[in-house]
Amino acid sequence: MSKKLDVARFHADYDIHTDHRIRLFAAIAELIEPVKVLYPGSYVDIAPSVFFGNVHYVDMDKRADRFFQQHDAVTRLVATKRAKIEQAPSDITIRFDHTDYREPLDIEDGSVDLLISLYAGFISEHCTRYLSPGGHLVVNNSHGDASMASLNPVYDLVDVINSRKGIYRAATTNLDTYLIPKKGQQPTVDSLHTAGRGIAYTKSPYLYIFKKVSISD
Repeated sequence: MSKKLDVARFHADYDIHTDHRIRLFAAIAELIEPVKVLYPGSYVDIAPSVFFGNVHYVDMDKRADRFFQQHDAVTRLVATKRAKIEQAPSDITIRFDHTDYREPLDIEDGSVDLLISLYAGFISEHCTRYLSPGGHLVVNNSHGDASMASLNPVYDLVDVINSRKGIYRAATTNLDTYLIPKKGQQPTVDSLHTAGRGIAYTKSPYLYIFKKVSISD
């Protein structure tokens, strides 16, 4: 039998810029109050659970599986981090699936209020189906998923989050000045798949927040 993973130590080694994801999700939580959250490609980033009561994590990595198998220890770690903030939710519901998000998940279509896509590929392409109409996609463009989402007619850009010296701030105005390619040519689904990363835009926020405005995927 393999040795139990030390959850707190393992997470501390992962979180080398201590709690920067918590600062990021604090900014997100000021804009969105989801009931259910889906985080494909999460690895061991538990920051969403600090602010949201019901989070479903998905990852293929065996280390993430070992981490989340220690459910009680993960819950205690979340509770410890919650103690540092105000107005944390009262419940902690954590679910983890050790699987590939590109395959069908055991989640009802349209049942999630917030979909998170950070550094894990084209999550929006495979998981938009689970997001409810009116739900939000929080996405960066490292692997091109913000660009991919911008091509999907079910999404409207409603906010961006900028980062400066570790401080995250939302911008809700002048959104038409974002997602403008530097080279003047919009990406296509095929070009994004070929590149495997996002294109350069004239303005590059840390995160984009899209709202799902249609029931069609």
